[in-house]
Amino acid sequence: MSRISRLNRSEVAPEMATLYDKAFAQRGNVPNMFRVMAHRPEIFATMQAHFAAVLNTGTVPIRLKELIIVRTSQVNVTPYCLASHTILAKGLGWSDDQLSHLAEWPRRDDFTAAEKAALLLAETVTRDANSVSDEQFAKLRGFYSEGEIVELLCAIGLFNYFNRFNNALQMEPTKPGEGG
Repeated sequence: MSRISRLNRSEVAPEMATLYDKAFAQRGNVPNMFRVMAHRPEIFATMQAHFAAVLNTGTVPIRLKELIIVRTSQVNVTPYCLASHTILAKGLGWSDDQLSHLAEWPRRDDFTAAEKAALLLAETVTRDANSVSDEQFAKLRGFYSEGEIVELLCAIGLFNYFNRFNNALQMEPTKPGEGG
């Protein structure tokens, strides 16, 4: 059980209830992380806006963003984020086999060179952001524009933040219909 209580819709201010309703309409639940963050409405509201900007804008396909989110969450061993983002990644066309054996991406031939460069970035930044080499960055630039690299790094960074938040709180995966 999470170390901090999860607020239900009836326990939050009207402006937060609107965010709950939006999440429920999109997902069929209000994620437990959102319900915990609602203890600090200012943080919850800006987190929601940042989350939407990182995932839903730009030119990097959401499919690739979800793949690197899953890999980041695997490296960090975050069951909470893996529960929802593995489902989202499958819905975007990644196979069970690809996701279950994602750590083997360097040896697989069902990822493109560009996808492999993004996966390497996710692993490197998650393990030690200071170890991104000039050679790795040059290879990345061969596939992605500067703006796209910013998008990839924002998705990786955002989920490192979420992973650590959820792991520290021992957050449980959200069940369908929960939090509405």
